[in-house]
Amino acid sequence: MSVVVLGDVGRSPRMQYHALSLASGPADVDVVGYPGSTPHRKVREQAGIRWHYLRPLWFFRPKRLPRLLFLGNSLLKVLSECLQLAWLLLFATRKPDVVLVQNPPAIPTLLVTLIVARVRSARLVVDWHNFGYSVLSLRLGSRHPVVRLARWYERFMGRCADAHLCVSRAMQADLRESWGIPGAIVHYDRPVDFFARTPPDVRQDLFHRLREAIAFPAVMSRPEVAKRPAILISPTSWTADEDFSVLIDAVRQCEEMIRIREHAASHRPFPHLLILITGKGPQREHYEKQITRLAARKVHLRTLWLSAEDYPLLLGASDLGICLHRSSSGLDLPMKIADMFGSGLPVCALDYGPCLKERVRHGENGLLFSNSAQLAEQLYSLFEGFPDHTPLLTRLRQNVATLHRQRWSGGWMETVRPLFDGLKPASGS
Repeated sequence: MSVVVLGDVGRSPRMQYHALSLASGPADVDVVGYPGSTPHRKVREQAGIRWHYLRPLWFFRPKRLPRLLFLGNSLLKVLSECLQLAWLLLFATRKPDVVLVQNPPAIPTLLVTLIVARVRSARLVVDWHNFGYSVLSLRLGSRHPVVRLARWYERFMGRCADAHLCVSRAMQADLRESWGIPGAIVHYDRPVDFFARTPPDVRQDLFHRLREAIAFPAVMSRPEVAKRPAILISPTSWTADEDFSVLIDAVRQCEEMIRIREHAASHRPFPHLLILITGKGPQREHYEKQITRLAARKVHLRTLWLSAEDYPLLLGASDLGICLHRSSSGLDLPMKIADMFGSGLPVCALDYGPCLKERVRHGENGLLFSNSAQLAEQLYSLFEGFPDHTPLLTRLRQNVATLHRQRWSGGWMETVRPLFDGLKPASGS
């Protein structure tokens, strides 16, 4: 099997989990992608997985370019990726029965993997996480001719594949009705086994190791302390499909709400909220400048980067997850929500359309918001009596614990394994 990620493999958990499940099959798996973030230890140490990395070239790393230079730079990058990807898949990897490719990016991945699959007599499976043209439209605009050409290319190449996976039923319907791709199999993102509630002793050790990055009173590292701050987490890649100005504005409004209501005799003091924004990406520095200008009194924002092993521990040590993902297509579902549910966390999620409701049910396993004012009100309502009297937060947490028990391995064996078994030749591995 060949698993292709034309991006940072360490930041592509879904494809890592595919590779882990295939190698546990057992099967020989070659993973092709870019280096960067380190994959989780369980994936790195899995027997049967070999790693093959493309070389990122130095002149392909600008933070921001004018539109014309952006297009020229992108063309050079695509040519380099074509050559490297074709070489690795044709000569460096073992002969595959199936090539599984992540989409997006579609350019040049779909073309190169299709050619390689045909040359090596393999079947091509596309795992649709989103649409590449819709991501490109965030930079160029939906009417730009390059975006229109990219959509045509993605649709044409996608229809040449042998089988398809996708992340939501809404995407499955769109592939069938608008792209002429019937039969795509929905495989929801689900947490792997290492996403769970973090035991108190592990939690204390985690926050002790993170104390300098978080720079908050050490009381947070002691789970038994009644007046500890509430811990909220918002994982991000700091890209254009997540608008953190919504969270920053919500913090300002929540602070004002706290100030006004604490002056009323009927309201008890509001606890401290510590919101940890984890991840790295192109827009991190931009938003960090805005965060430093916040006059925090009760609601505190911190940014940090976590290892693949510490990330699930921090999720499991938190009280609430916040998701600011705004889908470029309106059809994808962020994996971070599955990770939060697997860690026992209710979620406050930005509502970008009906697709999100396939996983987040408002008032049952989380809350949906459309703007910063709604998010501020939700944060106040959830944590007003923290930690002793939080009826809404407690109810959401209890529902998450009972409604989200299926893990990646079980869902993969049920929906994906039969697909791969059906594509393999009778004598395949």
